[in-house]
Amino acid sequence: MQTQLIAALLCFVLLPLSPASAEMPDPGENEDALSLFKVTGNVYGIEGSLANRTAGNLGNNATFGFVVTADGVVLVDPGGTYKGAQRIDEVIRSVTDKPVKYVINTGGQDHRWLGNDYFRKQGAKVIASTAAVADQKARLNDILLGLSNAAGDEVLQGTVASYADITFDKEYTFSLGGTDFEIYHPGNAHSPGDSFVWLPGQKVIFTGDIAYTVRMLSMMSFSSSKSWVESYEAMAAFKPDHVIPGHGKPTTLAVTDKDTYAYLTSLRKKITEFMNAGGGIEDVSQIDQSEFSYLRNYVALKGRNAQKIYEEIEFE
Repeated sequence: MQTQLIAALLCFVLLPLSPASAEMPDPGENEDALSLFKVTGNVYGIEGSLANRTAGNLGNNATFGFVVTADGVVLVDPGGTYKGAQRIDEVIRSVTDKPVKYVINTGGQDHRWLGNDYFRKQGAKVIASTAAVADQKARLNDILLGLSNAAGDEVLQGTVASYADITFDKEYTFSLGGTDFEIYHPGNAHSPGDSFVWLPGQKVIFTGDIAYTVRMLSMMSFSSSKSWVESYEAMAAFKPDHVIPGHGKPTTLAVTDKDTYAYLTSLRKKITEFMNAGGGIEDVSQIDQSEFSYLRNYVALKGRNAQKIYEEIEFE
């Protein structure tokens, strides 16, 4: 029993949240650890790895969070695999023994929903936008193949596709144990079903993949930069005091404005000007993005992001 407890404690690091948290270095050298932050009151953030999916992080390379209410826990995003969900549950158990009553999926990426089955087996209800569920189903085979290639087949043991019990088109609200939850799907951002979760009583937003910090956002084939900007603006309009981003530590809106919104709007503006001057897609990666070189994965992603946005703007 003592050995099991020590192993569980090694899976995460508890860190206090301060105004300088966004500037803090990653805790330790363990990319696979889950870092727990008390954001405010009964709201917690869980920062996973900033690296790719690996056997060590169990597909939990994102930021998650949960809210402890009088009647149980609401979890925002359940992790990228069944084993990843177990690890997230260990972190929750370090705070409370209350059961997880609801799991909210903020999108279609693996770490936003593939841990659903673990929590459903404990009696939790899963909530997601209809667009997210459609995306999850459409990309399931690609998601599983990508996880297998990146992290190995053993990571996927026990993982099965389990979809939402409750779906909504644009918004869904509910209350649990005296805490109000509002979920909004403003449109396609990083993935087609991206949503954010607003807690009006605490003035906290869980952004899902609508906001990245520390690491550069990734434009995928299913992403939409124009809609992403609009989705971010819809989220930012709530003027939250606390932001739990899709990647990175709990932070402020000023930080996500800089790392996500400014990046998208700046790159779209520069590419539009480049195209108007006759520039072709073969040279678009030469556009200067150096003001964002502080973001992790800058070298690997800047060219691909520029090419994807160029292709979008061509048809707008």
